[in-house]
Amino acid sequence: MSTKYKALDIDQAYFITITTVGWVDVFTRLSQKMVIIESLKYCQAQKGLSIFAYCLMSNHLHIFCRADGKYTLSEIMRDFKKFTSKKIIETIQSEPESRKEWMLDYFKKSCEHLSREQKFKVWQDGYHAEEVFSNKWIKEKINYIHQNPVKQKIVTEPEHYYFSSARNYAELDNPLDVFVVFMG
Repeated sequence: MSTKYKALDIDQAYFITITTVGWVDVFTRLSQKMVIIESLKYCQAQKGLSIFAYCLMSNHLHIFCRADGKYTLSEIMRDFKKFTSKKIIETIQSEPESRKEWMLDYFKKSCEHLSREQKFKVWQDGYHAEEVFSNKWIKEKINYIHQNPVKQKIVTEPEHYYFSSARNYAELDNPLDVFVVFMG
């Protein structure tokens, strides 16, 4: 397996993207978004995940983060994806969802080729991680993260999108605490 886009250095900050299989728009319901937010909170409190910026879109999550050494970022991402996959499937099965049958069928077919036993596959394998290497890069990535919903025409200003740390940077109410990076 390639290590080109993996978080290998302990205590190093990374820009990470994780994506649903087939880019399926899973996070269109509030309950699905809250699965991700609550899971990130758990990773912060119990696994030592430090988040500097994030944005949850309908089919992917961007996070600028690092692990404090309690667990590696690879371990945190593995556990996060495993737990949220199960919770997402449970939510699809138990709550009103007009796309229930289609989504469950798609996630079931997405793991047919796997050698390990698995009923549903929600996330694409692995994750895309880019190591932080300069202050300029940090600003570019945070801006990229925060501009995601603006580019998708969901909002006109980054801080108007509730599931983004742009709200933290604008000192507005937000669902998830982050370490705000000075952008001056």
